[in-house]
Amino acid sequence: MARNRPKLLVLGGPSIDADSVAAALSPLFEIIVGSPVTASDALESGECEAVIADARDYRALEGEFESRRASLLLNAVAEGLSLYDAEGNLVWANRRFLSMDDEVRRRVGRLCRHAAAAFRVVASPVEEASDEDAFEASTPVRRCGIALSASRRYFEVLLSPVVARAGGAAVLDHRTGGGRDAVDRAEKPPPMPGGGPPDPAITHVAVVVRDVTMRRRMQQKINALHQAGRELMNLDAESLRKLNAAERLAMLESRVVRLAHDLLHFDNFTIRLTNKATNTLDLVMSRGLPSEATSIVLKAEPEGQGISGYVAATGQSYICRDATRDRRYVMGLHQCRSSLTVPLRLFDQVIGIFNVESERVGAFTKTDEQFAEIFATYLAMALHMLNLLLVERVTTSQVATGTVQGELSGPLNDLLMECQWLREHAPDKDSEASRHVDRLAREVEIIRSRLRNLARGPQRLLGVEDAIAKREIDPVLEGRRILVADNEPQITETIRDVLRHRGAIVVDCQDGGSAVKLLEQWKASHDATEAFDLVVSDINLGDFTGYDIFAAAKRADPNIPVILMTGFGYDPHHSIVRASQEGLQCVLFKPFQAEKLVEEVKNALMSRK
Repeated sequence: MARNRPKLLVLGGPSIDADSVAAALSPLFEIIVGSPVTASDALESGECEAVIADARDYRALEGEFESRRASLLLNAVAEGLSLYDAEGNLVWANRRFLSMDDEVRRRVGRLCRHAAAAFRVVASPVEEASDEDAFEASTPVRRCGIALSASRRYFEVLLSPVVARAGGAAVLDHRTGGGRDAVDRAEKPPPMPGGGPPDPAITHVAVVVRDVTMRRRMQQKINALHQAGRELMNLDAESLRKLNAAERLAMLESRVVRLAHDLLHFDNFTIRLTNKATNTLDLVMSRGLPSEATSIVLKAEPEGQGISGYVAATGQSYICRDATRDRRYVMGLHQCRSSLTVPLRLFDQVIGIFNVESERVGAFTKTDEQFAEIFATYLAMALHMLNLLLVERVTTSQVATGTVQGELSGPLNDLLMECQWLREHAPDKDSEASRHVDRLAREVEIIRSRLRNLARGPQRLLGVEDAIAKREIDPVLEGRRILVADNEPQITETIRDVLRHRGAIVVDCQDGGSAVKLLEQWKASHDATEAFDLVVSDINLGDFTGYDIFAAAKRADPNIPVILMTGFGYDPHHSIVRASQEGLQCVLFKPFQAEKLVEEVKNALMSRK
């Protein structure tokens, strides 16, 4: 039963006989005898439920106990709290502040000294200072920063004046939200001349110090990312004018690789754009991933298309913490253990994905996700700008050629009418003059034909008439079997006729599916009669891309040379960059000279010897 008795603290003194009280009450209480000096320790360690003490001792005990509670509370605060006098000397501090570096405490003291002087001069609304360790006499600064360059740590310092008013009580300035709780006693300030009430005097400065290193570093990283984004989008028109689409994209890729490594430490990544026609995620750039991973066909669908398909379909970023346990993960980096995938957004529309992989489990955090999303936003805008530049180039060319055609149409018609008049009025139909008139009429028709071709934009070749008229067997082309794929019939027919007249055996296809089927048949049969020595394909075949044709050719024969063609460098699926990384022979940008085609075909065939 004794174990269940409540504990009673008895404080002995001049008016209380502790032993007598203990003897009288011991049947009811477990007695703890103490003195006013040890009372607070006894209360904390003894878990007493009642106290008997002299009234004078009790008031002191109550104050001491409340002080200990306040100290306990202040030491539990995660921020550094301190009180400095007006000369910058430390008066009191909690444990967090005392644990900070000596340099921090020294510089806080200097700030407090300057702050006290500034607070005496001005009592205006709160303002912030960005200059570290600096105070303007005319501006009562209450917030500043401390940077330790050696350890690259940053601290935010909040300063509040403690003023002594009439009666000598030092209180926290009410403007800082500190209330009127007394924090110390100060000497009563001298009265104003004439006997009026004294001015408030700054006696102390209350300080709050926060370690903002992580926040500061994150902000620096975000600022660096925004600067990198501006660099991605800094596409100088004069410089770009000299580059074709593949070269422009290669320039952007080099920037992406450098910035991703330097700022984000991302070395293994892929960038895919959504093909609106097929809903597939076409590869644009890749770094550090094997070809088996980059050649995987994925669609922008939430299920069954890997993490990339899910992100492209939902627009939600995705952190794969353990690739071996995530059902959405499909093949990527060799020995991949985790990945991060974020959407590429343009005007609230998801246009693709940015995927990063690592060989470490749990390599990516929410902070990495935030940084990757910022980077992806600028990347999407840069890709969009490249596409706009290309569309503008094509449109401008078509408008210009159409305008020229319209301007010349009238004069050419007049020339034909003049030729007709000369024929009708010529005295001798078989004269030399009549033959010159007929030749002039034919030249007018040739001009008209070429203007029509120019108006068709890039879907043509130049110098076709002369190239077709040349019927000389070239020993390099003779007997060589060449596959030509282009969904523009005039292009395929022209290339076929030009190469056949030089001795080549040309098989032409007007869609990508037919070309891929022929290549797959050759691969399956190993029949020499179905083999090709060279493949020439357009970039955009509608049903297939130029890279699809390139990949099918390399599957059939890894050593076969491939030439890709595109109008004005237009490459919506970025086939050129992908194929160039894997051994593309060359790219021809329409409109090109027919003889240029013959030259590149010969170079490609000779390179295979």
